[in-house]
Amino acid sequence: MSGSRTRAGSRWARLALSCAWLPLAPAGCGDEKTVPRAGSEEAPPWSSAPSVAAPRPGMVWIPKGTLLAGTPADRVPRVPDAELVHEQFVLEGFYVDLFPHPNEPGAIPTTNVDRAQASELCQKDGKRLCSELELERACKGPDNLTYPYGNDYRPDVCGTGRKGESLAPSGFHATCSSGFGVADTHGTVWLWTSSDYGRGAQGLGVLKGGNSAHGELVGRCAHVRGEKPTARGVNVGVRCCAGPINAAIVVLDVTRAKTLTYRRGDAALAKKFEDRIRAVGELAEGSVPATPEGGGSEGAKFRVERTWTWHPLGNEELLLAGGCAVSAGSKKCGVFAGRDLGAQIQLLVFVSTEKWQPTVGEGAEGRLVHVMGGDDFGAFRKIVAWDWGRVAIYGKERKKGRKRWVHE
Repeated sequence: MSGSRTRAGSRWARLALSCAWLPLAPAGCGDEKTVPRAGSEEAPPWSSAPSVAAPRPGMVWIPKGTLLAGTPADRVPRVPDAELVHEQFVLEGFYVDLFPHPNEPGAIPTTNVDRAQASELCQKDGKRLCSELELERACKGPDNLTYPYGNDYRPDVCGTGRKGESLAPSGFHATCSSGFGVADTHGTVWLWTSSDYGRGAQGLGVLKGGNSAHGELVGRCAHVRGEKPTARGVNVGVRCCAGPINAAIVVLDVTRAKTLTYRRGDAALAKKFEDRIRAVGELAEGSVPATPEGGGSEGAKFRVERTWTWHPLGNEELLLAGGCAVSAGSKKCGVFAGRDLGAQIQLLVFVSTEKWQPTVGEGAEGRLVHVMGGDDFGAFRKIVAWDWGRVAIYGKERKKGRKRWVHE
């Protein structure tokens, strides 16, 4: 058994060396496979090599290993026009400061610096700015976690979920540490990196870390923020790295389209929705289970009359299908939102419009649409929001006067 482990380890070492020159690790190299077989004792391709670097005071050594950059396409929250889909990068080992500058436990992090000033602070200490991928690896740890502490969001660990203008001293959140032992990756200052924002926008640099009221979103290791390199702020600082620079960069093509498009007479899409809706039992507003069970009742009677394409953000496309189910003189209407997975539609939510055939219109921004319906009291609308991968439904609004809508 021990001999098997040794041979497997050597195999991964040979593979890592043969592919080390590539900034983006491929799915395979030569005849070698980068993904072990099910039940195999071989180490996964994102395992880290043993740390062999000499200690450097106040810094953590991040060993050579594979970073799975970004967020899987089926995981939420996610920002599709800013994050890769778990692409592999083999990064060489490097040092990173334990805390944000001045890298002292108990100190308030340095702020109000632009990118050039942040770089000078690092150079004065014989260090350099980290790249965005280096900071993402330092945060995700050897197991490529979503958050520095795991895959499930916990606001208490790093103090995320609130604005970061009021900064806690470094080390205040003692358990906010990645698998490599890097502290305060989130919940404190935004960190300047050496990276440009390679996501279709020109003239921006990348900030990592930080905090905001949207802690579940911003507190993820994959999250980035684009800013002009000259920008400064009371919550913008720096964390320094040292060692040879990892040259790998993020290049993400961003496709943008019209927010909402009515698909007139798209019978094929209507049928594709109906085939999936047939498995739904009662037409209850809210999230649709990933594997709906039922049929033979309201879902089977639902007929799609109208369809739309919704692009809430770059690189994201949802489909909407509106219609009604009529049974014994009663009528239940609404809109299903879903994704086209090719073989079938993945249903996300059902928005009830009660007795009226639904119509859909654009909201104040691309992430919002208005779903119009009606009940015994007349017309109403509901705001439906794309919430970084999820679809959220807000309560009824009714029109008061010519232009004013009021929540019930």
